[in-house]
Amino acid sequence: MKKSLPWTAVLIVLVAVVLYVSTKKPVGVVDTSIAADYKNATYIIEGQPVTLRNGVAEMELAPGSASKLVTRYFGNEAFGDLNGDGVDDVAFLLTQTAGGTGTFYYAVVALKTAGGYHGTNGIFLGDRVAPQTTELRNGQIIVNYAERKPDDPMAARPSVGVSKYLHLEGLELKEGARSD
Repeated sequence: MKKSLPWTAVLIVLVAVVLYVSTKKPVGVVDTSIAADYKNATYIIEGQPVTLRNGVAEMELAPGSASKLVTRYFGNEAFGDLNGDGVDDVAFLLTQTAGGTGTFYYAVVALKTAGGYHGTNGIFLGDRVAPQTTELRNGQIIVNYAERKPDDPMAARPSVGVSKYLHLEGLELKEGARSD
């Protein structure tokens, strides 16, 4: 009886180690979890994962800093099947502010899956642009907005119409028209 006790302890420790290692994420791997709602999904903005909670995410700019990087759901939603699975996905805009005068706009996509939504990377549109519409055509995303003339100061009202064409390649959002 007493000989089986050490083997039982070894077995318990081994199972605990296996469970710990199997639930640990490798360093640098982004959380690709699925969210029940696209306003609560994780998106990649400027290479950093940003997880929205009710359409907002706040991160300290530096440890212990009162200044925060705030990412916020802006809207301009467009619904349609972007990855060919027969399920409507959603493209929309996010903004980021860091306490200064800049408001940076990004286009993102939330891919609808059986379990919820998977967020993509964001494509930068500009600082303090004037969003107009977001459209989906033939699997392509078209974001229409106004920006300033090249020599205009940032305080000037955006007055130049721009259409940015985006598409998905796998799970990655890319600039430019689809090539297929």
